[in-house]
Amino acid sequence: MNMKRAFYIGRFQPFHLGHYSVITSIAEEVDELIIGIGSAQRTHEANNPFTAGERVMMIRHALEDIDVHFYALPIDDIQQNPVWVSYVTSRTPPFDTAYTNNPLVIELFEEAEITVKQPPMYLREQHSGTEIRRRMLADEEWKHLVPDAVADVIDEIDGVRRLKRVSGTDGFDY
Repeated sequence: MNMKRAFYIGRFQPFHLGHYSVITSIAEEVDELIIGIGSAQRTHEANNPFTAGERVMMIRHALEDIDVHFYALPIDDIQQNPVWVSYVTSRTPPFDTAYTNNPLVIELFEEAEITVKQPPMYLREQHSGTEIRRRMLADEEWKHLVPDAVADVIDEIDGVRRLKRVSGTDGFDY
């Protein structure tokens, strides 16, 4: 049997229904999926409030019902584009195809002669980490944009409070 394994990368700040939609569509095409948690070293920042470990929890719990074997692996930023693909492939199981819509990532994988597919985006205007974090900061409803399991993880870690604090919008003067 020839195992088809793919790679999909995102920051997942937080993991949302757009990510879930992309992953379920990829799962129909592959036997295994490597989910790269990009910018893994970034945490406790306005654009990156969640740790790599918290994002692993979000993904693992959100994908409990999915019918594909997957690995969620942290991938640090190395700020060296020419060697980024070899950095990624040295930290992951081998894969045949990379799924991404990021123009830089597409270029880097294509230069390395790795097949790239661009998955369809799901309601991109609502289902973006930027929009979800904005809603959290504004005390607007956001939980309907993430899988229930992700909302549970964010509640467990008091993620909205952390986001407000690291964004300087919690009303306290530090």
